[in-house]
Amino acid sequence: MLRARSINHPGRRQLKGWQLTALVGVVGALGVAGCSSSSSTSSASTSTSTSTSSPSSGTSAAAGSATSGSIVWSASPITTNSHGDTRTTLITAFNKVYPNIHVTLVSAPTNTDTNRATLATEISGGSSTPDVFMGDVIWPAQFGAHQLAVPLSNYLPASYWAQFAPGLVAGASYKGQVYGSPLFEDQGFMYYRKDLLAKEHLSPPTTWEQLQSEAAQLQKAGLVKYGFVWQGASYEGLTCNFMEYLASAGGTATNSGYTAATLDSPAAIKAVTFMRGLITSGVTPAAISTFQEPQAMAVFQTGQSAFLRNWDYAYSASISPAAGGKLTASQVGVEPMPTFAGEPTPGYSNIGGWNMYINPHSKNTAADLTFIKFLASPTAQTILAADYGEIPTTLAVRDAATTAALNPVFAIVSKTKLVPRPAGTPNYPALSTAIYTNVNAALAGSTSPSAAMAAAQSQANTALTTTSGGL
Repeated sequence: MLRARSINHPGRRQLKGWQLTALVGVVGALGVAGCSSSSSTSSASTSTSTSTSSPSSGTSAAAGSATSGSIVWSASPITTNSHGDTRTTLITAFNKVYPNIHVTLVSAPTNTDTNRATLATEISGGSSTPDVFMGDVIWPAQFGAHQLAVPLSNYLPASYWAQFAPGLVAGASYKGQVYGSPLFEDQGFMYYRKDLLAKEHLSPPTTWEQLQSEAAQLQKAGLVKYGFVWQGASYEGLTCNFMEYLASAGGTATNSGYTAATLDSPAAIKAVTFMRGLITSGVTPAAISTFQEPQAMAVFQTGQSAFLRNWDYAYSASISPAAGGKLTASQVGVEPMPTFAGEPTPGYSNIGGWNMYINPHSKNTAADLTFIKFLASPTAQTILAADYGEIPTTLAVRDAATTAALNPVFAIVSKTKLVPRPAGTPNYPALSTAIYTNVNAALAGSTSPSAAMAAAQSQANTALTTTSGGL
């Protein structure tokens, strides 16, 4: 991007403007909340989804005309490049198919929390605009619980939801209803130095243990200063990172109904113990407990580390001088996330991204649905992928050979597995805070992994039982 991601929601990628090497000159604005956010169904992604995940029948009648009228779309800036502003490009494409539906774009704040607060105030006050809005992947429970978004599954059938990559619809659901239609996605990837691995006759790691061993070997050989960098600061990005280790260890953050935490578990302790071990072994710098995306990105793209966990923009950022990259395409590889030894490969990538939502007070729900369905169409999804470097959410475009050929990241998207954050509760902000503050304490060495998870369990249970509702 240069997307100005909110520090509270790292799924918003800060350097999204360089996802495609052909788009080096991009000036971006906002990112995916990727940590907010693949493609094979997983037990981890199922267990962290809603307890009743089957969408409604989609038989409700929508008000207004499906082929004419005026709607207002609130959307934060996505990317601007030689193709223009992503949002206006999509509107233009939509009007070629539906010329009688006029879409007015309202540019929303780039900070996801400011955006959320603004929308909550407007909609709770009864405003009929915006009719449709682009929102974070971690909003469905909060907006659904407070009647700030329409249950889209009341209007759209199961066949509509079946077109999306597994994990995305579960993450857009709350209490058995789907509130968000996936627009574009982000997820975690493992980046590595192909040239350094080749010098030591090493293969890209498929397990966390292999990654740690290879990183240490590259350091010992004097080929690189740091082995592996990631996001370990006390913020939302650490929840994203932790969920990947936790899922690979077979754990979950809560029970399926989001009524109780499951963080004080052998799997969670294993995950945090390994994360802390990366630091104590010297493979990961001790300062990782202060690293967000920009710090980890800067270390890798300037050639100081062998491995990097980051979002999909990181490949192009690594090799684009305009983004600060000092590496070349021949030096940078990308793979699905590793898993723990003995577990099925690959590991899990945390979901970030943006969904489309409808205002319950909208006067033309039928036109809103027409617009949302168009944004999930092959036409719109191809625009997002080919022209703007966004990971498409529909399988037809996501898994297409033409999409895979766009860049090395897209080439492996279909091979990854997704795990959402435990955002199926309206109290997710407090739940996430309980996770990242305690994991960070363990990373910093101020508490043990077991004590950290015991504290996280207690604080998470308090968060889950509060009546504040997350807003």
